[in-house]
Amino acid sequence: MTTILVTGATGTLGRPVTDLLRADGHEVRALSRHSQPYAVDLREGTGLDAAVQGVDAIVHCATSPRGGDEGAAGHLIEAARRAGVPHLVYISIVGVDRLPLGYYKSKRAVERMVEDSGLGWTVLRTTQFHDLALQILASSAKLPVMPLPAGVSVQPIDTAEVAGRLAELAVGRPAGFVAEMGGPQVRTMPELARDYLRATGRRQPIVPVRLAGKAYAGFRAGRHLTPERAVGKRTFEEFLDERFGGGGEGRAGGMR
Repeated sequence: MTTILVTGATGTLGRPVTDLLRADGHEVRALSRHSQPYAVDLREGTGLDAAVQGVDAIVHCATSPRGGDEGAAGHLIEAARRAGVPHLVYISIVGVDRLPLGYYKSKRAVERMVEDSGLGWTVLRTTQFHDLALQILASSAKLPVMPLPAGVSVQPIDTAEVAGRLAELAVGRPAGFVAEMGGPQVRTMPELARDYLRATGRRQPIVPVRLAGKAYAGFRAGRHLTPERAVGKRTFEEFLDERFGGGGEGRAGGMR
C-alpha cells in the first residue's frame, strides 16, 4: 500500500482517481479547497507542507481555465521538494505545445515546471473529456439554434478511462512523458451535436460558425487530436445514452 495525494480530488477527474486508488487499497489524501482534513487552496499554498508529508506520489488534477495553474503548481512543487516526494504525476492536454490558446499555454508552462522540478515525474496528455464536449453542446443548445465552430473535429475520451490510467501511473515509477490517450473516435462537432439532440429528445438547427484567430486555425488543423492514439473504448454516444437514459424531452436540464 502506498500513500498518494490527489489534488482537485472532488473534481470531474480527481474524484474517480481517488475512488480507484482507494479501491485498490492505497491510502489517499484527497486535497481540495473544502475537503477536510486536507482543505488547501493551492493558489495560496497554505497547509501544503502537512498534506504532502510522507506521501509516495502526488497526482495533480487541480486546474482552472480561469487562470492560476502556474502559481498553484509552483506551490505544490515547492512543498513536494521540501517533503522529498519521489513522484509527481501531472495530467495535461493533447496539443498544448501546438495551439496558441491561453489555457493551453498555461498547461504547457506547468509541464515545463514539472520537468524542471527535480522530482521524479510523469506527464499524461489526453484529448478532451466527454464531459467537456457535453458542456459545450448543452451551452450551445440554450440558444434557438446551435452555433458550433465550423470545420472542427474533436476526439472526446471517457473520464473513467483517464482516471484508470492515472491511478496506474501513480503507483508506478516516474516515466516522463508517457503515450498520449485519445478517445476512440474523431468526430465533427455537428456529428456530436446530432448525438446530443437525439439523446436529449431535442430538435434544433445546427449552424456552423467560422471563427477567426490562430487558435481556431489550429483546431481546424486538428492539432488537438491524436488519432494514432485512439485508445479510448467508450464512445460519446454511449456516454450520452448512459447520462440521459436513451433520450427524452427535457433531460438536458438535469446536466450538472
